[in-house]
Amino acid sequence: MADPLTLTAGAIANLAFQKFIESGAGELAKKFTTEAIAKMDELRQAIWNKLRGKSVKVDEALAKAEQGDRTAMETLIKNLDVAMDEDDIFAKLLQRLAQEVKAGEVVQVGLYGVTANRVAADIVQDAQGDGKKTQVGARDINATGDAVFKIRQNID
Repeated sequence: MADPLTLTAGAIANLAFQKFIESGAGELAKKFTTEAIAKMDELRQAIWNKLRGKSVKVDEALAKAEQGDRTAMETLIKNLDVAMDEDDIFAKLLQRLAQEVKAGEVVQVGLYGVTANRVAADIVQDAQGDGKKTQVGARDINATGDAVFKIRQNID
């Protein structure tokens, strides 16, 4: 049975090129910590080093992915999957870097834009891992009657 923490080549490639796929640095900073964004660069460089020179098509896909071209990702993912299958040490390096990026994901839990007569919310968030950035709360809530919020955040 596969390790549940093992990420696919597609998930790893998407994390590595997230910076270019997102609509801007501000959007990326809302989703990942500064440390995680730095790890994305390390992850992307490892992929570049392994795949560069394999073929003209792969080199073009690498360049296009860094310009935000989502269609180039398909070529990268296919080649990355093969490279990871053939080189266990490379695969383990990418898994480690990708897990470090994932550990720096911003977790958001809450209510937004609710209009109701009564609002009763019990929000519970469990976050784990060093560098985990969490945001819990409620925003833009309009209640003509009672509004009761219970917010509990557990960070391990």
